Amino acid sequence: MVKTIGNPLSWTARGIANAAEHMTQTVERIGGEEQVTPKVRTLTSEDIRVALRQGYADFAAARSDVMFICLIYPAIGVLLAAVALNTSLLPILFPVAAGFALVGPLAAIGLYEVSRRREKGEEVSWLAALRVIQSPNFGAIMVLGLYLAALFVTWLVVAHFIWLVTLGPMPPISVPAFLADVFTTGAGWAMIVLG
Repeated sequence: MVKTIGNPLSWTARGIANAAEHMTQTVERIGGEEQVTPKVRTLTSEDIRVALRQGYADFAAARSDVMFICLIYPAIGVLLAAVALNTSLLPILFPVAAGFALVGPLAAIGLYEVSRRREKGEEVSWLAALRVIQSPNFGAIMVLGLYLAALFVTWLVVAHFIWLVTLGPMPPISVPAFLADVFTTGAGWAMIVLG
């Protein structure tokens, strides 16, 4: 098809039509009519060995790309911990660290894309890993990501509420004082048990 210069109104109309088509496909993928009963298999030690071997092969084939992707997740975790080390946020440091794993599956989609591309013999790079956003399944992935993010925020709100009820509302004066309150007082143990 020959590309010609169009006016902004036609660009907008095409863009809206493409977005509507993409949204339709996304909704169909999320709530499809197909009812296939999943097969439940027993996980064996050999399955784990095969998965680790294949994961190592992916790492060896795209070492720098996988390292780049794997550094993003811990960097975000360190940033969250640094923010939480502010004494007013200290009570949610553990919930942030523990709950951060909830968003792990979303953070790993780049690694999944690297593995998928290697299996198909396609180009593997960290930029190629970002092409997961072009996948027809990206809408479903985003819905899962929003669900996990909402679960993470709910986790933090509940943790903050438990802290308010047990040790709060005054922020701790220091890390050692907070740890002493948590492990040597009845309120601290109540927070641990409730949390």
